[in-house]
Amino acid sequence: MSQVIDAAATFRQRLDSVAADTEALLGMLLGDTMLPEERARPKRLMDAMRHVALGGGKRLRPFLVVETGVLFEVPRARTLMAGAALECVHCYSLAHDDLPAMDNDDLRRGRPTAHKQFDEATAILAGDGLLTLAFDILARNETHPNPAVRAELVLALARGAGLGGMVGGQMLDLAAEGRFDGGKVQKLGAAEVKQLQAMKTGALLRFGCLAGAILGEADPQQREALDRYGSVLGEAFQIADDLLDVEGDAATVGKATGKDAAVGKGTFVSVLGVDQAKARLKALVGEAEDALAPFGRDGDILKMAARFVAERKA
Repeated sequence: MSQVIDAAATFRQRLDSVAADTEALLGMLLGDTMLPEERARPKRLMDAMRHVALGGGKRLRPFLVVETGVLFEVPRARTLMAGAALECVHCYSLAHDDLPAMDNDDLRRGRPTAHKQFDEATAILAGDGLLTLAFDILARNETHPNPAVRAELVLALARGAGLGGMVGGQMLDLAAEGRFDGGKVQKLGAAEVKQLQAMKTGALLRFGCLAGAILGEADPQQREALDRYGSVLGEAFQIADDLLDVEGDAATVGKATGKDAAVGKGTFVSVLGVDQAKARLKALVGEAEDALAPFGRDGDILKMAARFVAERKA
């Protein structure tokens, strides 16, 4: 029992350490000092970008970049840069998802959403700024000295965040809610929900797992193992999120709950039911652990990450 407790404590310590380092790096990247070729950093825009990106979140995505990079002895400074870029994309997506035209949320991480704290136009531009900053970060020499590696990171993040990934998944989600075609709600089956969520939520988590391998110039077998792990982790994350929407407390979760059922959203819970969703979540943790077998004991922290995702309460 003590070994389990020690492993959990080690995982939490490393997660918190990456979160603190990511917060510090994002604070620097979102500072007031202009970069070459920048003409100005408008104060209201910077305030909104900081509101969206700083002071909240578990930083799971940067953690995945850092810890997969550890498998290949990638310098921490490089993985933190790639992790910060990924977090910029994630935070931009939250700012846009919260808008009245999308999910219309007033609360995020226990604080007013960007459009509530500022206004809709500023929230949109803050998201735009974070998205473009992400690729600025990946293109820098500090992220990796090899331009081919930087180009591969840029391509992988663009594919994960773009029309075949997160953005496309959000469009499928809105369509299923009946936002188009005369307001007709689509009843999604299990395969359709899985595809939608693999795009909307899973694609960025999968990139987080692949980024460390890209930075470490891993071999094809190692990349395949982490690709499988990332895909499984993304599905587990979304099932846990769907369960929190049904069973979670808004004060603990940090955002409104019960919204998915209210709009007839197709989720893993709506398709499988609560009990089967929990059973599927447990099975996914096992699949994630199996995917890491090629790394032996070096993969233990990532195994703990899968359990953390499945058991999270917020």
